[in-house]
Amino acid sequence: MTISEITNMKMEQLKDIILTKLKNETDGIEKQWTTSHGIPTRYFYIDNFLPDKLANDIYDSFPKDHNEFYKRKSFREKKSTFAKLANTSTILSDITKVFQLPEVIKEISTIVDMDELEADPSLYAGGLSMMFKGDFLNPHIDNSHDGDRLRYRRLNLLYYVTPDWKLENGGNFELWDHNVKTQNTILSKFNRLVVMETNDKSWHSVSPVAVDGTRTCVSNYYFSQNSPNGSEYFHVTSFTGRPDQKGTRILGVVDNLVRNTISKTLKIGRGKRLINK
Repeated sequence: MTISEITNMKMEQLKDIILTKLKNETDGIEKQWTTSHGIPTRYFYIDNFLPDKLANDIYDSFPKDHNEFYKRKSFREKKSTFAKLANTSTILSDITKVFQLPEVIKEISTIVDMDELEADPSLYAGGLSMMFKGDFLNPHIDNSHDGDRLRYRRLNLLYYVTPDWKLENGGNFELWDHNVKTQNTILSKFNRLVVMETNDKSWHSVSPVAVDGTRTCVSNYYFSQNSPNGSEYFHVTSFTGRPDQKGTRILGVVDNLVRNTISKTLKIGRGKRLINK
């Protein structure tokens, strides 16, 4: 048996595990998706998404050399990202790519009733992230399109794999109302998959990591030709501050205006293939 055949076999097994989990959790997913939770952005999460041993293997396979990660630091965010999956273990490549398989996309698309969702084989904005003590991601809406500005971003899929991660550790996923005043916190729990819709009002963030630990995440994104609200629009990833960060909010307005203007004027579409979560 060739290496390619072995890889394909493992991918098929992983795909079957995920499809079975999605089918078994359909009722719960639909209930979460159609419940407001006090915020406008729809989302669901699934716990114990993969067998624990497999989830632990994924965590253990994260790159140990942190110097290989691309580090980002500004008023918007502080985090480390990694998209060179060819340089990682097979399991990290597999868990990322399996979410891009047509069968998996179709199953999720059917459950959340979104037509014509498409894969992101280039992994634009997709990959791995590690967040360390003090790292954060301020409230933002994701860039509206893919790298070529041909398709709208529709779903974010965030799979967390740090064992024993607790709420007080920080580094948790947050969803906000349209005015970024009220939010729901979703624990970045080990072996939890979070799926959220993305549009021009889906504000979200990651709380600062408060411990000497590493919050790990595998991210994927789905796109579509059609706009989420039926109208054409475009924006870069746009940031603001938390309710108590008045200065950051003012800075965010100016920063977003400048970057949106430049992007539209120069027709800049393709960005770096780094993850946003």
